[in-house]
Amino acid sequence: MTNLVPPPATSGKSLLERVEDALLPLINLVFLLLMFFIVAGQLANESLPDLPGVAASGQEERPDADLKVTDGGRWLVGAVTVDEQTLLSSLPEQSSGQPLRVAAAESVTMAELERLFRILERGGHIDILLLTEPDS
Repeated sequence: MTNLVPPPATSGKSLLERVEDALLPLINLVFLLLMFFIVAGQLANESLPDLPGVAASGQEERPDADLKVTDGGRWLVGAVTVDEQTLLSSLPEQSSGQPLRVAAAESVTMAELERLFRILERGGHIDILLLTEPDS
């Protein structure tokens, strides 16, 4: 009976030695890529430019909120506490292009905000801006 598949070329090397020889170019390529990124990272040491419209960190100005939601779920317009019946009448008139600014405390739940936003929507305040404060 004759062999249909010819035997592998014998060069006197074992299978492990042939696998190591085949991996050597791959190892060289990975090493060269690593060196490239190390050098490229050293060349680009400049910081990125500021985006247009972004204020410098020392010039931040907090916007005033039209409506504040406190930790206890109270609503404040200015320094006056309002309830659901007096909320819409005590808010400033909605000017064109200027959204209603709402500031909420960190502990206010999404359910409380959703209830407030539904009341504001029924009162005609569709454009609402939720103010947040980043952790410093």
